[in-house]
Amino acid sequence: MDDWRHGGFGLYVHCPFCQAKCPYCDFNSHVTANIYQKAWVRAYLNELKRVSPPLSGRILNSIFFGGGTPSLMMPETVAAVIEAAREIWPFANDIEITLEANPGSVEAARFAGYRDAGVNRISMGIQALNDEDLRRLGRIHSVSEARAAFDIARDCFDRVSFDLIYARQGQDLQHWKNELSEALNMAIDHLSLYQLTIEEGTAFGDRYARGKLRNLPTDDTAADMYQATQDICGPHGMPAYEISNHARPGESRHNQIYWRYGDYLGIGPGALGRLPLNGQRYATETHRAPGAWLKAVSEGSGESLCQPLPREDTAIEYMMMSMRLREGMDIPRYRGLSGQELPAERLEDLVNLGMVTISGDRLQATDQGRAVLNAILRELLVD
Repeated sequence: MDDWRHGGFGLYVHCPFCQAKCPYCDFNSHVTANIYQKAWVRAYLNELKRVSPPLSGRILNSIFFGGGTPSLMMPETVAAVIEAAREIWPFANDIEITLEANPGSVEAARFAGYRDAGVNRISMGIQALNDEDLRRLGRIHSVSEARAAFDIARDCFDRVSFDLIYARQGQDLQHWKNELSEALNMAIDHLSLYQLTIEEGTAFGDRYARGKLRNLPTDDTAADMYQATQDICGPHGMPAYEISNHARPGESRHNQIYWRYGDYLGIGPGALGRLPLNGQRYATETHRAPGAWLKAVSEGSGESLCQPLPREDTAIEYMMMSMRLREGMDIPRYRGLSGQELPAERLEDLVNLGMVTISGDRLQATDQGRAVLNAILRELLVD
């Protein structure tokens, strides 16, 4: 099972805690006043020891501390996990070690400690450059705090990313253009730009169901915002290398592992993984509740699921992930994973419609096609 070499090997470490739950968030995050750091370090290290034997000899390309809010973790906790990983796997010479952070003053004060622990990239959840919209999104920082934290991050790290959400309540196209231009002027390396989606099980989902979430942009306006994002970011030297992600040279290597369908190990509550075991690719999941995960780890394993993926599923997952990238999908690799050819007639129709292109062995969605990627995937994956 050397297919992973096309995408690399990464480690995802989930910190499930937040100071407050954002109303749009459907991630596995839990509000807490105290984190017992020693217990979490012990659990993370035990999980790394448990999972490492069948993965020995791998070169680790990336580590990503995600959440939740990993910047609630003490630098010593982060350092212990990085050092344990270093003892298990040889690190790539250019290994990327990212930590997600809220742009508050408490978290920013730890940035130097994270750098000294081995983190070399920060991803900041700024979400908006407007105080009123930050309040609506349930964020606990202000724009001025976010800018101050960004400046500290730039002093500590060579690579800094931040997230913004568009199609927010009351936002029109011009407001988004102005905000995006403001973000691009902040000497940023990488931007993740997401359309606000209303998810079931969130506070926004509940309000929307009751007709209480008003002034959302129309679908047409949201589509215009997406197109404006492409039009503005490209000339600023930050074209989209993936549907929601824009960067100067040096994209998020960890996310590239997902999109290129490499192998990744997930530890921590609710973390997912895709790993080869005994010649078969497996999907792994861990217990979502922090207490349940800690208890399960103390009893031997934090996993709640470890099941083989059928050949067809691996091919589908590869297509769904790789087609999000501007570089697209490797056709021979898809053929090797699926054991079959792409549907020639449907593919020809999509090419004629200007939705995809074929260049050598690569199938790529066009700019027009990426805006309706789900429809393209449905065409290619229909039996």
